[in-house]
Amino acid sequence: MPAPSPHPAPAQAPVNPRSRVLVASLMGTTIEFYDFYIYATAAVLVFPKLFFPSSDPTTALLSSFAVFGAAMVARPIGAVFFGHLGDRLGRKRTLVVSLLTMGVATFLIGVLPTYAQAGWLATALLVLMRLAQGFALGGEWSGAALVATENAPRGKRALYGTFPQLGAPLGFIIGNGLFLIIGALLPSAGGADPTQPSEAFASWGWRIPFLFSAVMVAIGLWVRSRLVESPVFARTRETGGVRKLPLATVVQGHWRQLVLGTFIMLATYVLFYLMTTFSLSYGRAAKDADVPGLGYSYTTFVLMMIFGVLFFAVFTLVSGPLADKYGRRTTLVWITAAIVVFGLVWVPLIDLGTLGVVLWLVLGFTLMGMTFGPMGALLPELFPTSVRYTGSGISYNVSSILGAAVAPFIAVALWEAGDGSPWLVGVYLSAMAVLTLTALLLGKETKDVSLDEGEPGPADESPRAAAAASSAP
Repeated sequence: MPAPSPHPAPAQAPVNPRSRVLVASLMGTTIEFYDFYIYATAAVLVFPKLFFPSSDPTTALLSSFAVFGAAMVARPIGAVFFGHLGDRLGRKRTLVVSLLTMGVATFLIGVLPTYAQAGWLATALLVLMRLAQGFALGGEWSGAALVATENAPRGKRALYGTFPQLGAPLGFIIGNGLFLIIGALLPSAGGADPTQPSEAFASWGWRIPFLFSAVMVAIGLWVRSRLVESPVFARTRETGGVRKLPLATVVQGHWRQLVLGTFIMLATYVLFYLMTTFSLSYGRAAKDADVPGLGYSYTTFVLMMIFGVLFFAVFTLVSGPLADKYGRRTTLVWITAAIVVFGLVWVPLIDLGTLGVVLWLVLGFTLMGMTFGPMGALLPELFPTSVRYTGSGISYNVSSILGAAVAPFIAVALWEAGDGSPWLVGVYLSAMAVLTLTALLLGKETKDVSLDEGEPGPADESPRAAAAASSAP
């Protein structure tokens, strides 16, 4: 029997199994977008009457969207708070706290009194819960993206980064699918679709999706509690690379990356909210309304949207291998140029009738998948490990204000200015895509940047890595 070695091999640090990484990063963003979609749907269907009574339906709708936008304003604040925790204490614990905060806020929306029951207190509580949601979401996406990319094998970082992004189409399908089921079970008088919600739907049916989020959050918390800290962050902590004030560090040493990241994400956000929130309002507005729309029933149009979202999901995954092979910047330059063209052909497509509307949705959601997918890798790659949670979170969430918080108001105003035609809305999308294209052309390729500051290698010799190293304080 051989004698035991006097120098036993050091125990290897635990690693996260691939399946656990992908599920943990996917689950949180699925819940994030599920929460967005159910609020956006309720904001169109019932919230204007339940929380924002007004004699003018357009004013009530805009008030409902204003609360939606308030959550976007809270997101950068959450990005700073959770970014600080994530860069100081680690990714795992921060993600658990952000998900729990989001889940509690969403559940409480489902038990709020309405304006008829509590007056403006009900509206104030809805605003407070939306702010809490936005605050929590400010730390959710960047943490999920870091869990995916910091645990990804070499050469597959963009592919892994698409899994947090996949939560957007999955959240849409789950959220809107649940509203369709509830609407079918609680139909309006005469069996009509829930374009005009039934009394039961307006009284309590709309609350079910918000209450159901508690089940999804519980599953997400269980998965995330089993994660171990990413080896990239663990090595940074062991080598003393953790910053006391990540926000100050990223603003002073990486402000250019913050600005570029914000505008690189801009067209994605505008396209996303136009194809979901605006299209739902436009698609179901009556053709003879003061501001005419397409005149589809709620059920019909949402089913058409779900069909388009299937392309969103497929091309989100397709974009990952393309970005790994050709680079994030090259892939996104071509996709953003296509978004510019897409915004200019809205009216010719929609004028083709139902087939054209379906094609419009399919093309829009396909481009959404192609532009959204690589962001899960690109934004984290702009920043070093010590400020990656803060930097990527701020870029992502400040862009939400520029591209999402104001998009519903701009879109409705342009829709009215076009006398019911969305051609100005399409031009607005193209203009935002030009800004993103400019940011991409001013930026550099990040495909070969190493995420591990403590493990130099060939990737660290790239011009982008050298520039990042020289700019670090």
